[in-house]
Amino acid sequence: MSKKPIYKQFFALFFAGILSAITLGGWVSVQAQTQVKPQQSITPKFISSQQAGQLKLQGDGKPFIPSGLGRAAKPNEGDSRGIPRGIDNRIPMTSRKYPWSAVGRVQGTTADGGGYHCTGTLIDANLVLTNAHCVIDPKTSKLSARIQFIPNVIDKNYRDIAEVEQVYYGTDFKESSQLSPNDWAILKLNQPLGRKYGYLGWRSLSSANLIRKQKAFFFVGYSGDFPNDKYQKYFNFSAGPGWTASYESGCSIVAEESGFLLHDCATAGGSSGGPIIGVINGDPYIVALNNGEAKNLRTGQDITNFAVKISTIEEASRGN
Repeated sequence: MSKKPIYKQFFALFFAGILSAITLGGWVSVQAQTQVKPQQSITPKFISSQQAGQLKLQGDGKPFIPSGLGRAAKPNEGDSRGIPRGIDNRIPMTSRKYPWSAVGRVQGTTADGGGYHCTGTLIDANLVLTNAHCVIDPKTSKLSARIQFIPNVIDKNYRDIAEVEQVYYGTDFKESSQLSPNDWAILKLNQPLGRKYGYLGWRSLSSANLIRKQKAFFFVGYSGDFPNDKYQKYFNFSAGPGWTASYESGCSIVAEESGFLLHDCATAGGSSGGPIIGVINGDPYIVALNNGEAKNLRTGQDITNFAVKISTIEEASRGN
């Protein structure tokens, strides 16, 4: 897990490259499982950010709640158990209601046949927002051979799975395998799952506005270190880490540096592409996209986490 206080003296050292190493908050190996009717494999078409204007995002980034789905303010609403104290700042996301229903696992097969997973969020009927490094290997720039989206997975239980037909990406990492402020991707699904599970809005807010709103945001991700053993026993989870999303409230955007937003939400491999969410006029909006972390090379200590700005995605996807 990566959650830490932010100290300004670290920033200059980090961006000068003296102490820190950046890690993309990454791919976690998984073994795919089949609980629903097997899907015919689709090799997705990849479209670069230079052509991403073809996507033409519909609407103005407003959320959508399907009729009859229901809404829950708490991610564990509907669960009969309480939350044990002192285990972790994160709690399991066990609600099937909106907006939790719109967050899911992005899982794929690499060019060499390996498996991995990240996190993604429905932002339209058939569109999912995640990281570019969740669909393109940053080290080799090779494209994933197959990508699937599974909404609202809880303890490896789910009701639907969609194949990704197209990928619009902000970077292919050919210029650098390091963290990029353009580390975003929008996945086009072969099914309109957003009509059933709903989708979140997105909102581009100024960095100054985000930073002022301390402890105002929450984060959801399928972290590869969660649920831990204590939570698995308490909730009788059997699937293991990475198969139930974690939720953390009270997150903050703490700074902007070199095109990145810096945040203090708890992250781990598998939570890449997870939404940092703010409630605006009573509705949930994605205000930033988690994409990596920095560590101190000498001590291995986590320094800060990084996020992609929504304005970066909007400008590219609308051809600006």
